[in-house]
Amino acid sequence: MKAILTVIGKDNVGIIAGVSSKLAELDVNILDVSQTIMNGYFTMMMILDLSAVSDSFGEIKKSLADKGTDLGVQIKIQREEIFTSMHSL
Repeated sequence: MKAILTVIGKDNVGIIAGVSSKLAELDVNILDVSQTIMNGYFTMMMILDLSAVSDSFGEIKKSLADKGTDLGVQIKIQREEIFTSMHSL
């Protein structure tokens, strides 16, 4: 299964390292990533492969949201098919 992850928040040291480390802990593979800093705000979007994970999608979602709180950013994850459906009008 693939998923789309977004990270948004005030730019700080360690955001990419924190997110990617958490994904590695969860056995989530990063397939593609795009990130930028706009006027002091960090934004990142990732396409992820969740085929090797052992946790449920809900557990992964909560774990990433908690990591976002620790990092001072908002982390959201959606299944690719839901993301695609929401953005194909």
